[in-house]
Amino acid sequence: MESLAKSSPGAGPSVVRKASEHLNSSGLRIEYANGKGRGVYACREIPAQTLIEVSPVLLFSAAEYEEHGKHTVLDHYTFKWRDGRMALALGLGSLFNHSQRPNVSYTIDTEREAMRYTTTRRILPDEELCIFYGHKLWFNPVDAADCISSDSIEEREDGWGGLANLSEGCVDEEGATSLLEDWFFDRFKDGSPQDNVPDEELPFTRLKLTPEDIEEEDMDSIRKEEAWAVDLPDPKYTATMLKWLKQSGFDTPTMAHLKRVRKLDGKMSMVLIFKHEHPEPPTLPEDIDLPPPYITAVPKTAALTMTSLKLKSALWPTIYAPRKKYEPEPWSRGKVRWACEAMKEVVKAARAAGEKGELPIAAYVPVPFDEETKVATRMFEPISAHDLRRSACHPLRHCIINLVRAVGELRASSTHSASKSPVPQMTPIVDMPSPSPNPTQESPLAVDQVDAALSSRGPQTPSTESQTDAQNGAHYLLTSLTLFMTHEPCIMCSMALLHSRVKEVFYLFPMEKTGGCGSVTCVPRLEGVNHRYAVNRWKLGDEVQMWRERSGLAIDEVCDA
Repeated sequence: MESLAKSSPGAGPSVVRKASEHLNSSGLRIEYANGKGRGVYACREIPAQTLIEVSPVLLFSAAEYEEHGKHTVLDHYTFKWRDGRMALALGLGSLFNHSQRPNVSYTIDTEREAMRYTTTRRILPDEELCIFYGHKLWFNPVDAADCISSDSIEEREDGWGGLANLSEGCVDEEGATSLLEDWFFDRFKDGSPQDNVPDEELPFTRLKLTPEDIEEEDMDSIRKEEAWAVDLPDPKYTATMLKWLKQSGFDTPTMAHLKRVRKLDGKMSMVLIFKHEHPEPPTLPEDIDLPPPYITAVPKTAALTMTSLKLKSALWPTIYAPRKKYEPEPWSRGKVRWACEAMKEVVKAARAAGEKGELPIAAYVPVPFDEETKVATRMFEPISAHDLRRSACHPLRHCIINLVRAVGELRASSTHSASKSPVPQMTPIVDMPSPSPNPTQESPLAVDQVDAALSSRGPQTPSTESQTDAQNGAHYLLTSLTLFMTHEPCIMCSMALLHSRVKEVFYLFPMEKTGGCGSVTCVPRLEGVNHRYAVNRWKLGDEVQMWRERSGLAIDEVCDA
């Protein structure tokens, strides 16, 4: 670096110099750039969420730094560590330049005394990798010089423009989106809305729900079930036993994926019934001489691939039923933006609830992305709800229950049903909130409107026709709709969503001890349920814990959301 005044990352010397060679297994190199000085660039394409650098840090005591370090060029590269000491990132850590739209995030690893750098999106070859230094910069950034005020320069507190504060998240009093949240929700503003986003670059992870989604390609992944079986000492007993199975009621469809008779080493055996369906040993026919039945492990589902068939048939002969390999629904960039905006709305609703003393848990159903679903569901206005357990002093006022009840009340309202004419429908539904005068102004129903729908007075009594529709169970409240939520819904709420026939659910924060959509259990994945909805978990990276606490969305880990 040429001088102290020009040595700040992101505001380096204008003199072009040849960068030193740097060997990095992640495909990074060091180059000089006009107005920035040295920077880190990609040698090849790097996928999103890739760990590209782990930089050890050199730590100084506060006294040592105050006496010596702050008077040297190190003052432009050090930042405040969690315990109050000052830290200097070694390796590439101090060479990442600043950007208002960063493509790399980082976390502080206090246990290993290191910084971990991860890409937030796909990186193209020769693209510079940049991080965000914070709001309080002490230099004019190349890509946003007009965004820095003199007050920001004067308020530098931690030696690196608020880097330590960034790792903990930042939220203003009005609940506006911070730049850290831009990483989570605004990474898809650029580009054509029609372009499909690769699955690995989507801002969420899709949970696999059904056996069709899960390939059992090794013995450890084969799902097994205990069943009663009996050996057949004479092959002529086979016909008699097959007839007995039907007469005894053991010929159930739950075993349709298995061949009833197995021939192994010259011996024949027959599988009778699953143990969970008949816990006690079956009583065999008395007119033939058979040994006692025994319990054996058999495959739980049919074989989808030849590899799976070979493995499952080693346990018990299994039916080969190949299906089309699971192919997730493609998402366009425009639809991803729609989802990101919806998630920002649910965060806003949760913060507003927290400010009122409620648990900061919220749910939000946006207007459907495609016009066909919007018309079919008559969902012309979004609706949101938040947790009301504290103010209502009621243990069941979870935000999902509140939202489902509010939608039900609004659909059943005679004021809405009277003004509606039939429209083409994807599935039978009852009446929805009437469209706003200006369809482009899509704002969620206010919290007080939801509260009113849940109040003891409720809306007007539905018409006789509406009551008949509700009574015969022909209509479901959330059919074809998408729900966004701050926290993973609890088991009760997950089942309520199943009964409401929601299409898909997105949530920000997993609830490892109470969640019903992937943590404690996954309700739509359970056997025997008569509806499955897609479950999607938002990708937040290593910054999620600090951001959740600083943004006012933290709740007790044992709380049912």
